[in-house]
Amino acid sequence: MEDKEAMFRRLALENLPPIKGLYKLTKWIDDRGLKRAAVTNAPKPNAELMISKLGLKDFFDVVILGSDCERAKPYPDPYLKALEVLKVSKDHTFVCEDSVSGIKAGVAAGMPVVGLTTRNPESVLMEANPTILIKDYEDPKLWEALEELDKRIGSSKTSA
Repeated sequence: MEDKEAMFRRLALENLPPIKGLYKLTKWIDDRGLKRAAVTNAPKPNAELMISKLGLKDFFDVVILGSDCERAKPYPDPYLKALEVLKVSKDHTFVCEDSVSGIKAGVAAGMPVVGLTTRNPESVLMEANPTILIKDYEDPKLWEALEELDKRIGSSKTSA
């Protein structure tokens, strides 16, 4: 198992392109000062490598590993732990996931889940019941949802 994970890290170093639109989304999140967590079932060395390779080392406030929790994804525990550590409500969050177990975990935690069809077919991911399903972070469906979120946040600030 360790050899397989070491091989993954070698291959990831050579070829780990970001999902199309990733940096546009991280800028949107950063511009709004939102808290963020990386929640993964990957082993710590793999998670650290992928986050670093994508230039996101300083982006995440916290990294939650499935192994840090009593139960990993598909259980909600890792997402619930992220909410606790970040001191945020599930009502003010969203999750981006590309796996069935991750989507199930986010849904079970009561959070809106953006499913990504980058690794799995749409039909498989839809069974996990994501809020929306997108092909990448440039998908117009994502930006329509984020625009709607901006409107709701703007109107709640003006009515407060």
